[in-house]
Amino acid sequence: MILPVVKLGTLVLKTVCKPIAGRLKKEAGLHPKFRRLIVNVAQANHRITTNIQRRIYGHSTNVEIRPLDEEKAVQAASDLIGEFFVFSVAGVALIFEVQRSARSEARKEEIRRQEIEAMKQKEEDLMRDLEQLKQKLNEIEHLAKGRGLSGIISFRHDQAPESSKSANPA
Repeated sequence: MILPVVKLGTLVLKTVCKPIAGRLKKEAGLHPKFRRLIVNVAQANHRITTNIQRRIYGHSTNVEIRPLDEEKAVQAASDLIGEFFVFSVAGVALIFEVQRSARSEARKEEIRRQEIEAMKQKEEDLMRDLEQLKQKLNEIEHLAKGRGLSGIISFRHDQAPESSKSANPA
């Protein structure tokens, strides 16, 4: 159930972010100072990725790497900015979801803790009641022993007529 919702959310997020990323790309190429900055970033990215690829394929890495022309560098940097924006928004959404889930779990854990505490309290109350009943039973047994065997019989005898009277109405 949750997987389709996550996929749908991801698609919606990408769909919403793409026009914004496109706008950022367009604006990035227009401002001269920012354009120089992104060209430098794109050239550095090009050198790093080329060196990594050469190492992976076992080629020499001490060969001079030709820089990208300015338009390709602007396009590469603009794409990098757009992807960075999309991933940033996705990252923020992920962090938000993790925090929301953690708060939800904390609430559930607090409810469980309260339920356990209530059960412990109820158990303590029942144990106290049981102790009181044991004390009353001991008192009754002590009184019965004090009266002797005839005290127990008369105690039962006093109880018996009442139950027989209520059972057989006159």
